[in-house]
Amino acid sequence: MIRIAIVEDEAHYKEQLTKFLTRFEQEIGEYFELATYADGDDFVEDFKAQFDIILMDVQMSFMDGMSAAEEVRKMDSEVVIIFITNMAQYAIKGYAVDALDYVLKPISYFQFSQRLNRAIERMKRREEHYITIKVKGGVKRFRISDIYYIESQGHKLFFVTKTGEMETTGTMKELEEQLAGYPFFRGNKGYFINLEHVEGMNDIFAVVKGKQLLISRPKRKAFMEALSNYWGEVIK
Repeated sequence: MIRIAIVEDEAHYKEQLTKFLTRFEQEIGEYFELATYADGDDFVEDFKAQFDIILMDVQMSFMDGMSAAEEVRKMDSEVVIIFITNMAQYAIKGYAVDALDYVLKPISYFQFSQRLNRAIERMKRREEHYITIKVKGGVKRFRISDIYYIESQGHKLFFVTKTGEMETTGTMKELEEQLAGYPFFRGNKGYFINLEHVEGMNDIFAVVKGKQLLISRPKRKAFMEALSNYWGEVIK
């Protein structure tokens, strides 16, 4: 079961999204549990991190979608957010709240189904997998999806994560073997980057949570291909 919230103040679009979800549900053989809200304010008031995917209108009367998403992120860092809007420039700001994508009005089923498929893929990739590392005074266990990147300095490895930075000993080779199958990329000899948290490229750097991580020249093409495959779209 996949729990989906529709936050949309226009009845026409709310009905259309519900019909599209019913159609998509039948096509992929999944079961969706739907909840609908007419305003961001009502949604935030009722929110208890109970959804897997949120379809959020950007422009609403009392609380706009961007403000509602900011409140959601204070309570749930994992839920997948897709903005619904008739103005792309609003949705592009969605990186600030880790929005997966946006759907432009008027909504076509093809456009919608592609975005929803990506949302389900991301949701499933975020199912909890853990890693345990040795730290000073003991061990630390945390979710692999919470790792932003890992930096190597000599024989020390620094895990930069959602909850802070942790130091351990080891090699990048050992780490690559341990995290094989997860969406990590070796940007150069010093960085092992979680593609889930890459916000984009800035010249020769990958931007991860506002920090620029150098991608070495021989690795750049492969990095862009890996990032493109992870995002599920062609980067031009």
